[in-house]
Amino acid sequence: MTITLDRVSAGYRDFALRDISLELPQGKLTALIGPNGCGKSTLFSTMAGLLPLRRGRIEIDGHDIARARPRQIARHVALLPQSPVVPPAIRVEQLVHYGRAPYQNLLGLRRPDDHAAVASALARAGVEALRHRPLSALSGGQRQRAFIAMCLAQDTPVMLFDEPTSFLDIRYQYDTLELLAELAAAGRTVVVVRHDIGQAARYADHLVVMKDGAVQVAGAPDEVVTPAMLSRVYDIQAEVYADPVSGAPQVSPRAQV
Repeated sequence: MTITLDRVSAGYRDFALRDISLELPQGKLTALIGPNGCGKSTLFSTMAGLLPLRRGRIEIDGHDIARARPRQIARHVALLPQSPVVPPAIRVEQLVHYGRAPYQNLLGLRRPDDHAAVASALARAGVEALRHRPLSALSGGQRQRAFIAMCLAQDTPVMLFDEPTSFLDIRYQYDTLELLAELAAAGRTVVVVRHDIGQAARYADHLVVMKDGAVQVAGAPDEVVTPAMLSRVYDIQAEVYADPVSGAPQVSPRAQV
């Protein structure tokens, strides 16, 4: 499902997105990059229907999310915010079952397909062995993977992840990004916020660069990551070179004089 934003403005009293028009393609991994405070997380919350629009329109597969009910949105969009909050005593398997809530009745009765989706999500996120442990007993990285499993169990065509590799060591960072790339290649629309430009350029098919609540440039990594963009958006002088393994553009800042 393609996400289309048409002249979108939204935000808070002291910060707002400004006139954003954008298309996030289906079957691609899109990474939002930009300096701290540029509006990436605000855009995420707006696309997930958690923050009301001031102006403009957001469509998912041609449907206006402003007219959709929260339960309908939850069946189409999974969101992992930067700092998710749940009771610390909850166990990993219970947390992952939360991802099935949009498909259950008011009594929350679990069906065989709910159990199958949870089992698959636990395995794919690498937390199957932790299923009976409380979140309070997990490391930051283990907890992050448990939340990723919850999003996988939700099994939506659109998946939004705000810094999904937070707290993860380097192995699980790459494992997670490879998993998200696989989800996109299988036909989902996957969007992530990344601060690491190199990782974003290596794994994403599509980059969106933001600054001051507005989109500066969007496109393929080798078109977007340039010395001119880095100077304009990040205020750094840097060289861009092709990674010897992946061929993706990588950044090497010059010494600041």
